[in-house]
Amino acid sequence: MALWRAYQRALNAHPWKVQVLTAGSLMGLGDIISQQLVERRGVRKHQISRTLTMASLGCGFVGPVIGGWYKVLDRLIPGTTKVDALKKMLLDQGCFAPCFLGSFLSLIGALNGLSARDNWAKLRRDYPDALIANYYLWPAVQLANFYLVPLYYRYAISLPHSSRESHIMHSCR
Repeated sequence: MALWRAYQRALNAHPWKVQVLTAGSLMGLGDIISQQLVERRGVRKHQISRTLTMASLGCGFVGPVIGGWYKVLDRLIPGTTKVDALKKMLLDQGCFAPCFLGSFLSLIGALNGLSARDNWAKLRRDYPDALIANYYLWPAVQLANFYLVPLYYRYAISLPHSSRESHIMHSCR
């Protein structure tokens, strides 16, 4: 409980920094979960560089982009009613998610050392399935997120997504 209170104090004092570090931590933890529980690599075969890449991606891309998006979304659609949450979810999943997912997949490919041609081919192959998979889960999650979760805590729901994305992006290079 003391750790949670310390986190809340840090979040109130430095929301942007803490959100970015939270996103990086969740992305790194998501990759650890993917490697150990989904892929069952074991400690000896754990790819530390992969975990560090995912954590860096969380701090350098996912955290700032999603954090900025959530702020913009709350300015565009102020309020926390059920109708407001529905509007936010529709805008998030209809406009932001497709663009973010394409950018995220492309960046992962580049960080994995794919050439521009190979990255484009991988994006064309993986993007439709990734977007469809996104729509199975995330509209409902985001609806609850926008209705129940205060702005600065919305990163907490990203851990399952981080694990899934890490597994998808690293399972078939």
